[in-house]
Amino acid sequence: MSNISRGRDWDRRGVLRAMGGVAALGGLAACGSNTGRSGGGGGSIKQMYHAYGEQGTQQAAKKFADAYGKAKVTIEWVPGEYESKLATTLLGSGAPDVFEYHPDLQLVRSRQIVPLDDIIADVKDDFLPEDITANSVDGKIYGIRMIDDPQFFFYRKSLFEKAGVKPPATFDELIDAAHKLTSGKVKGLYIGQNLKTISKPLVWSTGPHYLDADHRIAYHTDNLVETLTKARELYKSKSLLLGAPTEVWDPASFLQGLCAIQWCGIWAIPAIQKAFGDDFGIFPFPKSGAKGRQVVYNGGWSTYVSAKAKDVDAAKEFVKWLWIDQKKYQQEWALDYGFHIPARKSIAAGADKLKSGVAAEAVELFNTHGVFDDPYWTEGMFNILLDAVVNSVRDNKSPEAELDSADKKIERALKKLG
Repeated sequence: MSNISRGRDWDRRGVLRAMGGVAALGGLAACGSNTGRSGGGGGSIKQMYHAYGEQGTQQAAKKFADAYGKAKVTIEWVPGEYESKLATTLLGSGAPDVFEYHPDLQLVRSRQIVPLDDIIADVKDDFLPEDITANSVDGKIYGIRMIDDPQFFFYRKSLFEKAGVKPPATFDELIDAAHKLTSGKVKGLYIGQNLKTISKPLVWSTGPHYLDADHRIAYHTDNLVETLTKARELYKSKSLLLGAPTEVWDPASFLQGLCAIQWCGIWAIPAIQKAFGDDFGIFPFPKSGAKGRQVVYNGGWSTYVSAKAKDVDAAKEFVKWLWIDQKKYQQEWALDYGFHIPARKSIAAGADKLKSGVAAEAVELFNTHGVFDDPYWTEGMFNILLDAVVNSVRDNKSPEAELDSADKKIERALKKLG
């Protein structure tokens, strides 16, 4: 516990530094002269990954690259803030030809990525419709889903039993559980060092997605205002773990006994199972308010082909080879190192590791409560609303005023993107 960094407490500035890059990049990149013309690739492809935490993933990525026979594929493995690194790299001469990221309208409007309909057409039905929709803009598919990563709360069953607490079904019950489970050095709840990850399910738990079907603001409701007010009270209550040793994607705080409940993802199941055996369970983000809903965030990764690739057709051919044709590698990537749901339905259906215990519960929660990203909700819009959420919860500013301010900025962004 001595390695806890107090300096990290809800550091919004760190979030903004991490997230501003790709969104801001869009306008600059749109001014560039390279529109992705094919030809002259020279038989080399540069592929960029964020640094997966599971041992063996980097070696696996290199193995897949080395196995490709039609071009020399080099891997750039990026530790730390991947979004910022990707944004910077895409602007320079060393931009990747192929990279993993999340669906984002800004990348399409600024002509940074190319459609991939032709390489996915024959197997489109082997992907979840939600994953296809999340990677589609104006009827074209821009990303190939690599893995699905549902995120939810982990909890210690023994601590719940001792405190007389049941898995919460509502936000009020979650707050109450956090209070009852806080004892000594153990905090009831860990939702991250900032609100970057938890802000999505927090908003979605009130009912609507960020935007409606016509891409208009849907998040701003009385229920969200009330939820942010309650989240502020939770923040002040000393039932939250602040200044944890690692971010919420890492189960270290849960494993070290610093908290009774932690938000994390399916990838953490093997490590938690090894530490606690059967003494843990999972539950979705509880619904908030009468019109709310339980939420499991599907946070996985997709792969994209840069419009600035040296040879766009060659880059697309590599993506098809790896993420369409090589089902053995796709299963290996999802299940042999970490723990993810394969994006291909046919692979996931045959994955024995997902058919029992907590893993099977995770798949069931994913199927019943999963919420996917909306490509029309850009990283820049997310950043604006995150600012409003953090200002409301951490800085005790008026949620209604913060949301009003966010509305104006996001409406301008929506109008600009069309």
